[in-house]
Amino acid sequence: MAETKSASTQSSSARAQTETAMEDLAAQVAALREDLAKLSQSVAAVGQGAKSVVAEEAQELTEQLRERVREEPIFMVAAAAGIGYLIGLLSRR
Repeated sequence: MAETKSASTQSSSARAQTETAMEDLAAQVAALREDLAKLSQSVAAVGQGAKSVVAEEAQELTEQLRERVREEPIFMVAAAAGIGYLIGLLSRR
């Protein structure tokens, strides 16, 4: 009978430990979800910043190209024709 009480006590103790472990695990999962949400927001903010920088750079390069075409129109037409010719040669192969 003493063995039954001892086994019952051990079983209750094991259940309590299991419940405690499950609660700890649930808390860790909740914390992980919060961290992932924050990380997702940070990545989105970085992406928006990078997009803005790239758009500004593209706008600046476009303006520089337009200015160069205005300064040297004949050279730019010749360069465009040369590039088109090279693309035509490469596409035949």
